[in-house]
Amino acid sequence: MLIGEVSRRSGVSARMLRHYESLGLVRPSGRTGSGYREYSGEDIRRIFHIESLRSLGMSLREIGRALDDPGFKPSALVTDLIRQARERIAAETELLTCLRRIDAAEPAGWEDVLQIVALLQGLGARSAGVRQRTALSAADEVPVPVEALVEAALSETEPNVAGALRWALARSGDEGGPALLAKGLGSPVAAVRERAVRSLAEMPGDEATAWLREALADPDVTIRGQAALALGTRGVFDAVPTLIDMIVEGRNDTDAADALSMLAIDAATVERIAAGLVDRIGHGSTEAPARGRLTQALADIPGSTASRALVALAHDEDRAVALTAAYLLQLRDLR
Repeated sequence: MLIGEVSRRSGVSARMLRHYESLGLVRPSGRTGSGYREYSGEDIRRIFHIESLRSLGMSLREIGRALDDPGFKPSALVTDLIRQARERIAAETELLTCLRRIDAAEPAGWEDVLQIVALLQGLGARSAGVRQRTALSAADEVPVPVEALVEAALSETEPNVAGALRWALARSGDEGGPALLAKGLGSPVAAVRERAVRSLAEMPGDEATAWLREALADPDVTIRGQAALALGTRGVFDAVPTLIDMIVEGRNDTDAADALSMLAIDAATVERIAAGLVDRIGHGSTEAPARGRLTQALADIPGSTASRALVALAHDEDRAVALTAAYLLQLRDLR
């Protein structure tokens, strides 16, 4: 079979067939009387084998070795091809993500596109200083796409950079921010969930508040505490049990007590908060240091329940608790 016919049947151009021959991959079995290349059935099968291996991403050199070396074992090569394929997919996925983010920013011209690319590159820079400056200097005219900010905020480990990213997210005003951050709440990595809570805490609006409520059920005590502190500043009473737990356990207990005082905004909530503190003080399993912290937390809780509790605690068997309660009663009398 002549080269033209082989090309038509195999789909491989005559030029490529000649290239294969120059590399020694295919050697036509014979020549016609006029000197034209003549391919046998075995030659054509080899051509199809070459094309099949090329479809796997193998180089022509690798293909020649695979076809000509009887002892060649494909396992190592296939493993390497898998690695290469994964690298290509990762690179293409990264490119697609970048293009989607540029498109979402709705650039008005090529200057905007270039600026967005520079911002995205800055967020992914190795230097913490560059990442921080990028977060702080995002232009109002061409803002950083919120998806990029969220991804950076959830992965950032440098405290100063993380703070700048949270600020940029809150400043962005993008309504999709809370929902994107909420995906971080489902991460199996506690550090990622904590970053999501810290970012949501700085975002205004009911949606961010709703996701912070969800975080109150997180298995990690630190994350529950961060969510409770944020909800306390937002006047969400659901945070009270967690805040009281924080005081008992001595985790950010001063901040937790401050949050409780901020929640004590009307008679009903005042009495419920005071009752919760008193109940834990009187619980038999509550140890002395925790009882002292709970007593101290009553200081900024107004109302009769807190006052009666302090009067009783001024005679507590634990001298430290009794002294604290007596001192707090004096302060209440001076108000």
